Amino acid sequence: MNGQSINHQFPPIPPDLETVCQRVREKAESYEQYNFSQGRNDFLKAFFDLAQEYDSLDDFYRICISVPLALVGVSSGLYLCEDRERGLQLVCSSEEGVLSERRLASYPVQMQETPYDLGGSYVIPIFSKQPFPRGIDDRNAKQQMSLWGDLQDLCGSGRILGMFEVWRQTGLTETDKFFFAKYANRIGYNLDNRLIARQNIERLKFINTLVIDIEHNIIVPNMYFRHLFNQLKKKIGLIEELRIEIKENQGDVPRCHYCVSRLQSLLEDLTKYHQEIVKHHANMSLFIESLFRREHFERGHLVLHPKRCFVEKEVILPQLDHYASRLQAANITVDRPKNMYEEEFPLMVDIGLLAQVYANLFSNAGKYTKEIVDHRGQSRKAMAYGREIVDDFPQPGKKGVKFNVFTTGPSMTAEQGYRLFQEGVRGDNNQGIPGTGHGLSFIRQVVEMHGGSVGYESTQEGNNFYFILPLPPVDYPLEPHLCPE
Repeated sequence: MNGQSINHQFPPIPPDLETVCQRVREKAESYEQYNFSQGRNDFLKAFFDLAQEYDSLDDFYRICISVPLALVGVSSGLYLCEDRERGLQLVCSSEEGVLSERRLASYPVQMQETPYDLGGSYVIPIFSKQPFPRGIDDRNAKQQMSLWGDLQDLCGSGRILGMFEVWRQTGLTETDKFFFAKYANRIGYNLDNRLIARQNIERLKFINTLVIDIEHNIIVPNMYFRHLFNQLKKKIGLIEELRIEIKENQGDVPRCHYCVSRLQSLLEDLTKYHQEIVKHHANMSLFIESLFRREHFERGHLVLHPKRCFVEKEVILPQLDHYASRLQAANITVDRPKNMYEEEFPLMVDIGLLAQVYANLFSNAGKYTKEIVDHRGQSRKAMAYGREIVDDFPQPGKKGVKFNVFTTGPSMTAEQGYRLFQEGVRGDNNQGIPGTGHGLSFIRQVVEMHGGSVGYESTQEGNNFYFILPLPPVDYPLEPHLCPE
């Protein structure tokens, strides 16, 4: 003892641990070279302990700023680069704490792969622990390693999450700058883990929602095939009965004429069911393609495939045709606009997803439309659809297209109607009517992805659910023109 060093005897290291043990030795050698004071070691310990204590991202941002402010009197600002559109933004600072609204970094604070001095402050890049070498071609690897889909394109080599700016009235020494560069690395590693965890949670939420979408828009409607197949089976049985009857009455001409007449009727029925199956299959194929895209699962959210589309011809009328028999069975008349089809102009929309928007609206109409006595004193049970141009959407000076689906029945308050667009919320008077409260929530999600908004309007004779899509800059006049056949 007596201050003499002790020669520790190290046990043999198994091959499985050798690589990590080597990194441990390298880290120990680095710490000796850093020669951080006890105070700075305590600084890092406080950061790591608090990073484990607090869970939310906003609290983590506060920790990044508060530790240098409280322990060494250094002010700082945390800038993050969350996506291509928003760019580098200030998210937390010593002066304001966490910003309720992110603010673009003011020039000359900018993304850079090496630290730089800036008018008395020192700006340090915050790196992800996941490297993206320049020129990487493996798209799947990029997506798995990236915290945001477009981060690698925005941030040069793709490894920078943001920038950390530090300053102090008395100035920063070179030792200070070195230490805070190491501190920024610790911020990056912790931030990376939190963002990956958040991304995984969001992906799980998306998958759960997508499962509901698939059940609501594909599995349940797909049961209609069972009805069609049962009808086909009955008709095939009748054909077999006729075959036997014709065979047994070959010499009975009147009887054979009667059988031929019945065969003609069966042929018409079979043709009708065949057409119904073809239409239903086309509809299901469109829905399956739009919900099972590979990009949805790679990015963890729905991905639009917009195409130039005449909405009534390519979206509304096919869905209306699909739901025609159900609306007719419910004694619901359909009021069609006189000018929408003949004077329609094209929009850029995701046809498959927008078709599901109208499928949900028409399905709801079939279930919830009620008979009323209109302003002329006549009984009416009807659904109507249409569209109109609106001004100042989504902002002053812009234009949008408002698509309406109206149904007769008891009206609701505006608040009640808008609440129905929330997941799992159903109307107060829908007991005994099958439903999940998901359809309007799906509509809101798809419309908002298109940059639009949803809404509800109460009228004297019923309810109008609508959505508005922005009119993008286009190379054709806004005035409607004839829709091509």
